[in-house]
Amino acid sequence: MLKMLKYLTKKDWMLVLLSFVFVIGQVYLDLKLPDYMSEITRLVQTPDSQMRDILSAGGNMLLCALGSLSLAFIVGYFAARIASNLSWKLRSSVYDKIESFSLAEINKFSTASLITRSTNDITQVQNIVAMGLQLMIKAPITAVWAISKILGKGIEWTVATGGAIVGLLILISIVMIFAMPRFKKIQKLTDRVNLVTRENLTGIRVVRAYNAEKYQSNKFEEVNNELTKNNLVINRVMGIMQPGMMFIMSGLTLAIYWIGAVLINNADMMDKMDLFSNMIVFSSYAMQVIMSFVMLTMIFIMLPRASVSAKRILEVLETKESIVDGKGNIKETSQTGEIEFRNVSFKYPDSEDSEYILQDISFTAKKGETVAIIGSTGSGKTSLINLIPRFYDVTEGEVLVNGVNVKEYKQKELNNILGYVQQKAALFTGNILSNVAFGDNGKGNYSEEDVISAVEIAQGSEFVEKMPDTYKSAISQGGKNVSGGQKQRLSIARAICRKPQIYIFDDSFSALDYKTDRKLRSVLKKETTDATNLIVAQRIGTIIDADKIIVLEEGQIVGMGTHKELLENCKVYQEIALSQLSKEELASA
Repeated sequence: MLKMLKYLTKKDWMLVLLSFVFVIGQVYLDLKLPDYMSEITRLVQTPDSQMRDILSAGGNMLLCALGSLSLAFIVGYFAARIASNLSWKLRSSVYDKIESFSLAEINKFSTASLITRSTNDITQVQNIVAMGLQLMIKAPITAVWAISKILGKGIEWTVATGGAIVGLLILISIVMIFAMPRFKKIQKLTDRVNLVTRENLTGIRVVRAYNAEKYQSNKFEEVNNELTKNNLVINRVMGIMQPGMMFIMSGLTLAIYWIGAVLINNADMMDKMDLFSNMIVFSSYAMQVIMSFVMLTMIFIMLPRASVSAKRILEVLETKESIVDGKGNIKETSQTGEIEFRNVSFKYPDSEDSEYILQDISFTAKKGETVAIIGSTGSGKTSLINLIPRFYDVTEGEVLVNGVNVKEYKQKELNNILGYVQQKAALFTGNILSNVAFGDNGKGNYSEEDVISAVEIAQGSEFVEKMPDTYKSAISQGGKNVSGGQKQRLSIARAICRKPQIYIFDDSFSALDYKTDRKLRSVLKKETTDATNLIVAQRIGTIIDADKIIVLEEGQIVGMGTHKELLENCKVYQEIALSQLSKEELASA
């Protein structure tokens, strides 16, 4: 938890120092009240006392109370400001860190857990800082100062106060034993609730299509019940704690007055007034001591959960990225637009030595060429494509872009060279303009004309111009208000709009009908003559005109050449081709 403090700024530390000063002032005023109360008690019982003296002492009490209230407001404001600034800094740092993660780190934590850490966990830390700055500073100062005030005012009362503190510590120990282990489980259970909820909402169409509402409801109920049980245990323990504390405080007050009554009854007439005054003062100071322990108890109860949250946040912030930037500043070479794989082998992080997804892959895609990759499901096509933009790094060998190892690029520089269209089209909340003119390729913002041209090339003009606001028509979260084919075309338009040196299409034409697919590829070929096209596809028709086709089988290249060459000498390609087209169709093609 202390590691969180390094994220406080100099301004925050100044506010902490000011809070410390104001808390001391607040404690001084709070502890001055019993002195004036004692003076009023003495004046009331002293013959010939002047009313103005009593009113003066009462006025001083009122000023102390108002002063303490004002300082409490100021300290509360400072604490809230510091806690809010810290949570803002942590949230920004966690978001930036997650943005820098490769797919390996994302998969390690899971999306649901990262969301919880970015929201709920940071809120827990914010709460403990807001309360801690007020209570953790005030409670010890109040306790020490109040104890120093009551020392020597009566051994009997001191023993009674000590007994109350022991009782309070026993109560706190019971809470720690039963509640603390539950606090540590809650954050992980919150992760699981978020995971199940996210899965259900993401796959709601599948859930309904298979009448699986009851099944999903049971899954949610299971994790929700477990979270509820843990919260109930904690709340029951806390429910016992509050009346227990009130019982101890009321019992201490009763003990002080009972002891005081006995002492006053047995004292001489001259000592009765002093004893009575001391009893009033001692009672007030003893309550301050007990309240200090109560405040510390509240912090100790919140601290374990906040500590777990802090560890989870730090786990994200202190994770070392597996993909790091190279030196960058790569100059253009004669190999501009070229991609080369040199003896590349790849396995996913933390997998066994034998589990290679790709083995000894070598090929070159030169500027202006269209290179297609085909193979059965699970042959490693997408894994191969993911190595170019460095979603993962190669295990062995090299991937070169423009004749330079991708590891030598800064990731931003590398991304500016590529136009990437993933297998599952991803759209963002906004409109068509904001989705097509998405991001930056170092050339500044895109004009509306650039967007219109890109959408036209991607064969999307027809449906976009029929929408109510055409290019300013709203796109809902995930593009739920457009069809799969429309989403795919907008994703392709996004890549075209940035005019990259290299296009990467990861099975990006699968959602298109044959007519649109053929027309799009025909227009795209004319518009991207100076760019390299790398296409992953399942359909023979999509790649039949490619300059080079690479056939993958179980992570290895089993064939490479043109469509005609592969039909003659690659058995795997022949099987794929014949499963989709007849011999007559292949012959005519």
